[in-house]
Amino acid sequence: MMTSILIFLSIMFVVVCVMNHAKIGVLIAFLLAGILSGKYGFGLFELNNIWTTLGDIGILFLWFMIGLEISMSRMWAMRRTLISFGGAQVLMVAIMLFPILFDITSWGVIGCLMISLMLAMSSTSQDLPTLTRRNQLNTYVGRQSFSILLFQDLVAIALMAAFPVVAGKTLDLGATLIDISVLTILLVGGAIIIGRAILNPLLRMVARFKSREAMLLAVLLNIFFWAWVISLTGLPMELGGFLAGILLSETIFRHQISAEITPYTLLFLAMFFVALGMELNIPFLASRWYFILVGLIGLVGIKFAAIFMVARVRRLKIQDAAFIGVLLAQGSEFALLMLQMMRNSGIDLIPLHHQEILIAIIVLSMITSPLILWIYDRMYRTGRLGNKKQIADLHLMDIPKPSVVICGFGRVGQIVARILSAKNISYIAIDTDVNAVMVGREMGLNCAYGDVKSIAVLRSFGLNPRNTRAVVIALDNSETAHNAVLSVKAIAPNVKIYARARNLYDSREMLKSGVTEAFPETIESSFWLVWGVFKRLGYSREEVRDLLHDMRENNYEKLQEIPLRG
Repeated sequence: MMTSILIFLSIMFVVVCVMNHAKIGVLIAFLLAGILSGKYGFGLFELNNIWTTLGDIGILFLWFMIGLEISMSRMWAMRRTLISFGGAQVLMVAIMLFPILFDITSWGVIGCLMISLMLAMSSTSQDLPTLTRRNQLNTYVGRQSFSILLFQDLVAIALMAAFPVVAGKTLDLGATLIDISVLTILLVGGAIIIGRAILNPLLRMVARFKSREAMLLAVLLNIFFWAWVISLTGLPMELGGFLAGILLSETIFRHQISAEITPYTLLFLAMFFVALGMELNIPFLASRWYFILVGLIGLVGIKFAAIFMVARVRRLKIQDAAFIGVLLAQGSEFALLMLQMMRNSGIDLIPLHHQEILIAIIVLSMITSPLILWIYDRMYRTGRLGNKKQIADLHLMDIPKPSVVICGFGRVGQIVARILSAKNISYIAIDTDVNAVMVGREMGLNCAYGDVKSIAVLRSFGLNPRNTRAVVIALDNSETAHNAVLSVKAIAPNVKIYARARNLYDSREMLKSGVTEAFPETIESSFWLVWGVFKRLGYSREEVRDLLHDMRENNYEKLQEIPLRG
């Protein structure tokens, strides 16, 4: 058993490294690892209930993460682009795919409709990192692309809500609309009432323990509780995970929760894709390679054409429309998830061997997506897409980015935040003291709950080497401050860090950690006392300033001659 596990982990490691180098989503790497580990590969494991159960938990966590990122305020702010561009894209792809599928297959109307909508979705896990890597996520083109991906997530929720009707093989649209309406009421009403009135106070109480384990367990209880509640209504339990995410997206703990739960989501989701890879009938797919190839070309070509046309109707430049079409032309991991859910739920809208062919087409479309994007870049650089001066709009959207990140929101952090606010300098203050954060928010200060020692939390609040001008470490615990500095340096090695220190010893240790300047409280407060005394004794302002400047040079080197205890 240990030998099989060792080989399995080695396979996953190699495949993940190769896929990352090829800029292909890590989920596809897990699926390929499952193929290599299954009965058509090295035969390391057999598919059983353990794999499928772990995979189901991964799907639940994935929908929770989607709900966590889709806050009501964000959807409201993007409502016009969301509906006009995202809705038009999904509708156009479905309209183009439906008659083709209905003509060349023996599927029924419902089957063709469901598969058309599934294939209309694109890979969020692959496209968002691509936009981030190209520094285009916050551009006009990136914003348009994100609106499409966000609308596709909402379509996936609607498709899951329709699963009970589909399972009955009926066109009872009234029941479907009722299910979706009830779900919408739960989302909106729950986010407003439960999220603000119950979850916020409950999580604040848990946060006061300052225990990551307690916070994580509270989140897990929330996820599985809503999954259980939704399953009692006859709807897929994944909707419960999505609802749990929506509820927590309206709390002050959203960023911290996202950072804590993401590793577990990736771990369990890996099990789902490994199990999916083990289940694929590779000899059958190899014998149908021509169907898969034609399906791959057809899917990518139709999606590109549909997205390009919708983008041009919205008056995007040819280069921008082509880029969005190339970026979103692949299939989606959500389509893979829903095909697997259809199989597990016994929904036989299409034959099982057709499902396997669709899975192969979707996977190959995701694998070839970076290659197609590379071809686009080559054509763009050589001017084959038009005048190079007519480039995609790379100017950043008017999205607030913190120029200063304040780690710690105690007395010192609050004063720094007030001064930055007075000068209209963008900042974000982060702390695990719930009371301080709530008071700061009531005063109109931009503060949030989060663990500043976590790299994921700092990234989620906007710390990055490109936009962050300075970081202030305003923590009174020297160990926490030291770990925060290390996390900041891991993200932005060259950013300027200004730290608070309790005494001269802490100041020296902070400087060794890579801090630009560290100000010991005891010494600086003494300097202000000296300033007042010397002025009273008749010394000029310039004499006192020169004296204190001389004492501050070289990290208070002259004070080393004095045996300091404070």
